[in-house]
Amino acid sequence: MLSGMRELGDKTALVTGAERGIGEAIALRLGAGGAHVIVNFLEDERAAQAVVAAIRAGGGQAEARQADVSVEQDVERLFQGISQLDFLVNNAATGTVGSIDDFQVSDLDRVFSVNVRGVALCAKAAISRMGEGGRIVNLSSSTTRYPQAGMGIYTASKAAVKMFTEVWAKELGGRGINVNSVLPGPTVPGMTDLASDEVKSAMAAASPYLRLGTAVEIADVVAFLCSPAARWVSGQHLCVNGAASA
Repeated sequence: MLSGMRELGDKTALVTGAERGIGEAIALRLGAGGAHVIVNFLEDERAAQAVVAAIRAGGGQAEARQADVSVEQDVERLFQGISQLDFLVNNAATGTVGSIDDFQVSDLDRVFSVNVRGVALCAKAAISRMGEGGRIVNLSSSTTRYPQAGMGIYTASKAAVKMFTEVWAKELGGRGINVNSVLPGPTVPGMTDLASDEVKSAMAAASPYLRLGTAVEIADVVAFLCSPAARWVSGQHLCVNGAASA
């Protein structure tokens, strides 16, 4: 974390799925930058409150709010009382692994409900509360550049997020709102935690750095996109994967 940097002071940020992993690191980084952070969580309130406590311990401001981003009424409640929002980070996501032979409609519905519908619902709620200088950062995935067998549903959902990013950048640029996506490679903590040691080793070997990425490294890129330094960056996909080729 880049402590002492308050470049995001007096701003309000909402990070979905922020109770653990990459979302937690993003919330902590934005809080360290001076933003008031709304830490969204689905089920684990204790973990979310721990993130809030860590931000406050560093001199920042934060609060936790429960919501299932795939449920319209939950999203309405999540945004209730927020009159001004500067940054929305669409991080909440879920995944599934399996080939087309293992295809289950329930998996398709679950993944797209969170990863696509949830992103759209939150963005729609956010833009009415954003003004000049607003930022939407969508978390996509490096698998949209380097597809892997068995990850069709997850990768397709993250490809949709990339298209949202490009279209919304065109639609919202006139309002002074920037929209970008971040494409993390294999990252720990994160969904990569669920992989076997053998798979993790193969992922690490795909990068010339011979290691996996860290959630903090993803968070630093998100903080950049929210900062004034990124004022002329919109409609872009930043692949943060240590030059991995797979």
